[in-house]
Amino acid sequence: MTDIKFVWSVLGGDPALPSRVSTVMREGALDARLPVRELARACVGTCTLAAAELAARRAGRSQVPEVRVDDGALATAFVSERHLQIDGRAPVTFAPLSRFWRTADGWVRTHANYPHHRARLLDALGLSAGASVETVAAALAERPAKDVEDAVYAAGGLAVALRTAKEWAAHEQAVAVADRPLIEHERLGTAHARVLAPIGGDRLLPAAGVRVLDLTRVIAGPVATRTLALLGADVLRVDAPRLPELPDQHADTGFGKRSAALDLAGDRRTFEELLATADVVVTGYRPGALDRFGLSPEALAERRPGLVVAQLSAWGAYGPWAERRGFDSLVQVATGIAAIEGTPEQPGALPAQALDHGTGYLLAAAVLRALTEQLEQGDSRVVRLALARTAHWLLNGVARQGVGDAAHAGPDAWLAERDSALGRLRYALPPVSFEGGPADWARPPGALGADSARWG
Repeated sequence: MTDIKFVWSVLGGDPALPSRVSTVMREGALDARLPVRELARACVGTCTLAAAELAARRAGRSQVPEVRVDDGALATAFVSERHLQIDGRAPVTFAPLSRFWRTADGWVRTHANYPHHRARLLDALGLSAGASVETVAAALAERPAKDVEDAVYAAGGLAVALRTAKEWAAHEQAVAVADRPLIEHERLGTAHARVLAPIGGDRLLPAAGVRVLDLTRVIAGPVATRTLALLGADVLRVDAPRLPELPDQHADTGFGKRSAALDLAGDRRTFEELLATADVVVTGYRPGALDRFGLSPEALAERRPGLVVAQLSAWGAYGPWAERRGFDSLVQVATGIAAIEGTPEQPGALPAQALDHGTGYLLAAAVLRALTEQLEQGDSRVVRLALARTAHWLLNGVARQGVGDAAHAGPDAWLAERDSALGRLRYALPPVSFEGGPADWARPPGALGADSARWG
């Protein structure tokens, strides 16, 4: 509860409301040397409380519904990408060249799930496009870890040298990250108070009628928008037509959404039509990468007063690494998490991509709180989060709690099945649970880019 109170205070929420949250603590859920279980509780608990708060406001209730956080649901949802099955087929997760490698003086971790990242990695190492794992291992074994990091990033690829938490704390990027709040939020310009229709019925959907433009990829951003979709938002994910995406990853985070392909440079009119009636825009690309399309928060808010803009990045929009690409696995390596979770002989990893999932729920919470505040205060809003800042909180701020005495009997209780255009799906149910709230998404995922670029 201490961590939920902390995050809730960062979001400017009523300090009395965290008392509405209860937790079912289960032994064995998200076990790690670091307090991953507690981070998951705080992120999901805060997100759910923000949803319950907005639901109460829109339903005209004087009391916020009770919130329930279950460690079993958290442990299942935080590895949702591993539980997904399509017609019984297990998901494809990391590619062969996405892994730890020994170097001349330590370790690096690479990310090469996408074809263009694989090509850039091999180019930086001076290897052919068809290089094997053994060939890459031999090349990396001859080079210092930080030299590999610099060379691969200079080529547009992704590789990070293993650092201890102490080494990371002394890094200029870490200093910049630590100087920022866990969740940054500010007002942009002026706009009238938001008007949202009252809600009621069998299920309280606090985001009903809210239109969300989803310009995110991979896990954290899509988890945030998947959660907003669960809560009733009309979420339209927009991807560039030629940008590759991993089908299983898209399916896992596509519940409740529609997916469209749109060339922002070639079909600007369609995007502006979408923006004209959007309520929220969520972006997950490198800081500044979308600015050339007029998608900076300031430019968006100027064209659409009253907009909530939510930005997500790996390293933060500041410091020497601001423009670097990054993923959860790489942030774990840079910040010292992989060293803590490993052994002297081998780096380790958290039991889940908890920086991604946790930050995703925090991002959704920030959007929901912004919508609630707008009901009275108006104004455009921007919220910013970074995986590296969530990592800093995990390493330095999250408090250990009891593990509880309820048994963690495995994920089956929090898995469901349904048919979809992709096939028969097995998937993790959402961990967001409050009295009267939704228990599952209204629609299954579809194929990438299968929908029209228009609001439903």
